Amino acid sequence: MDQNLPVKARLEAMSDTLTATERKLCTALLLDYPFAGLDPIQILAKKTKTSPPSISRFVSKLGFSGYHDFQRQLIDELKDGNRSPLDLHQNNRALKGAFLEDFVTRATTLLADSTSAITQVQFERVCALFADEKRNIYVIGGRISDAIALYLSRHLRQIRGNVFHLPADPEIWPEYLLRMKPRDVLFIVDFRRYQPSLEKLAERATTRQGAQVVVLTDKWLSPVARTASEVIATPIESGTVWDSYAGALVLLEAVVTRIAEGNWDKARKRIERWDALRLDLGEMTDDQ
Repeated sequence: MDQNLPVKARLEAMSDTLTATERKLCTALLLDYPFAGLDPIQILAKKTKTSPPSISRFVSKLGFSGYHDFQRQLIDELKDGNRSPLDLHQNNRALKGAFLEDFVTRATTLLADSTSAITQVQFERVCALFADEKRNIYVIGGRISDAIALYLSRHLRQIRGNVFHLPADPEIWPEYLLRMKPRDVLFIVDFRRYQPSLEKLAERATTRQGAQVVVLTDKWLSPVARTASEVIATPIESGTVWDSYAGALVLLEAVVTRIAEGNWDKARKRIERWDALRLDLGEMTDDQ
C-alpha cells in the first residue's frame, strides 16, 4: 500500500479484496469520511457491530501501525484541507531555472498528474450526465473556484440548454433549489479551504430535491463529497504560495470538448443559433 495515499484512496483501492467485516468498516468510514474514523475505537466498533481487535487488524492492513496512527493521518488530512496561502508560503523556495520556467514546470507536472484524477469510465459517465438534456445542470464554485464553475457553465450552455450558474449569495439559492428535479445535476467546485455553505447546498439538493451532485475537489476532499454521486479529486499542490487549478481547468475543457464533439451536428446547430442571436457590440452606437 502506497504510504503517501490519503486514507480514502487506500480504502477505495482495497475495496475488492476485503472480508465481510472489513467491508462493513470500509463502508462506515467512507459514508462519514473522515469523521467516522475520529471516533474512539470502542465507539466505531459499536457503530459497525465489529470489535476493536478487528478494527486494529483492518487499519494495519491499510498500512498504519495502529488506530492512533490511523487517526493522526486523518487529522493531518483535515489540517491540510484548511491550509491558507500563509501556511503554504515557503521562504527561499528552490527554483528550477528562472521563476517563470520553474512555475510552468510545476504547472506541467500538475497537468500530467491530473490524468490520474479520473478514470476513463468516470470521465465518460460525467460527460454523459452533462450532455443529457433531460437533466437541468446547476453549477457553482467557492470564493475563488467559482471562476472555474463559470468557465464550465458558459461553454456548456452554448452546446445545450437549461444550464444555470448559481449566484454567490446563498439567499438566492432557494429559487434554484425549487427548480431542481430528481435526476438534475448540481456541479460544485470546492477546493481547500472548503465553504460550509456549499456542503449545505449539496445536502438540500440531494435529500430534498433528489438531484445528483458532482463535485470537483482536491485529494483532501470537500465535505460535499459525502453527498456526491461523483467525486473528482484533482491535484492542486504547486509548491508555491497559491494552489494551482490548472489541472481542474484542463479537465473541464476536456469535458466540454468531449460533449461538443460527441454530437457535433447538434452542437454546431445550437452554436450557430447562439451566434446569430448575440449582440454585435462593435456595430452598436451609444444611442442604440
